[in-house]
Amino acid sequence: MASLDTRPEAADDPDDGWFPESVAARYDGDDGPFAPSVVEATVDVLADLAGDGDALELAVGTGRVALPLARRGVRVHGIELSRAMAARIESKPGGDLVGVTIGDMTSTRVAGEFSLVYLVFNTIDNLTTQDAQVTCFVNAAAHLRPGGCFVVETVVPPLRRLPPGQDTVPFTVEPHDDGGRLGFDRFDVVTQRYTSNHVRVAGGRGSFWSIPFRYAWPAELDLMARIAGMRLRDRWADWDGSRFTQESTKHVSIWQRPHDPLPGMRVGE
Repeated sequence: MASLDTRPEAADDPDDGWFPESVAARYDGDDGPFAPSVVEATVDVLADLAGDGDALELAVGTGRVALPLARRGVRVHGIELSRAMAARIESKPGGDLVGVTIGDMTSTRVAGEFSLVYLVFNTIDNLTTQDAQVTCFVNAAAHLRPGGCFVVETVVPPLRRLPPGQDTVPFTVEPHDDGGRLGFDRFDVVTQRYTSNHVRVAGGRGSFWSIPFRYAWPAELDLMARIAGMRLRDRWADWDGSRFTQESTKHVSIWQRPHDPLPGMRVGE
């Protein structure tokens, strides 16, 4: 019978929040959002939007997107709260191409003006209050030059998959000979908060990791963008530009800071 260990696997710095060394050490992979084809499709869009300007990635993490974007010739800077995650960038080929500022993506400012600010892989949900999410939009807009774009990739809340009276949706079930991996989200539809829960078993030993999130509907994100002085330019079901429909499970949304602010709109302070 496997034992369950909820202790961190390595010495963690509490200032790194939910992404300390024990998470950073196993964060990168070659599947899901880290698959080369997924990264290439993401970078294709971002490089086109950046044009000849600079790009700023909020929650740059381990440089999964920032590094290949920089190798395309785009000048990229990142903001990252976790020193453990940011340290991975320095150790990768071309790591010196991406500058990183340690700080909170809702309030940290970087010098300069950017043609592109982006936030990928559901990371907007890491901000667990509506106020924090709004402030993130305001901060993004404050970094944009007129005509610049803010891009967010995030999940559509899978609430349609919840049977009546239940609050949990599994997203990963991967059995292996020596154990396996189980992932499930647990939702509170009143607060729009949810937890992403991960159970791993290997060699008769189990580990459990849970992280809090807050989901926001596309229309709610549009309102946040308007508060920050931006307007929706495009919304796709994925990075390939496919049409967003009621069956879409995620969206890539692009808001633009107009050259002339619309009446009643304010650009990020």
